[in-house]
Amino acid sequence: MYRLRSLPWRSLLEVSGITVAIAIVLEIIIGLGFTQSPAIRQMLQFLYTPPLGMIISLMAAVGFGVLAVYVLERFYPHVLINSSSLWALIPCLALVLGLKSLLPLPPFLVSLSYANLVAVIVGVFWKGRPHWR
Repeated sequence: MYRLRSLPWRSLLEVSGITVAIAIVLEIIIGLGFTQSPAIRQMLQFLYTPPLGMIISLMAAVGFGVLAVYVLERFYPHVLINSSSLWALIPCLALVLGLKSLLPLPPFLVSLSYANLVAVIVGVFWKGRPHWR
């Protein structure tokens, strides 16, 4: 129980918030491009049609997990990154993604679903591979 309490929860929640804020900005830009440009609309419609749409969605979720670890490494050097802190980052990202789903934004990049959560875990541990020990 002590190890669970000693994890840097505040920093991990801040990293999750920053990562979701970046994703929201990108989704707004994509949404504006979708509504304002016919060329971007056609490209997004092509990219998000099945089966390519499922792959794009999962790869965006993997990228979301990679971005979270990158933000943690880059802006929080005082946080000791190990497998425990990487596992603690997952529920923080899920919590903030759940809060993001309450906003009236279309989920172009990442949303809270089981498949996306598994892809986020893959992204976090893929980028965090050097910190596993």
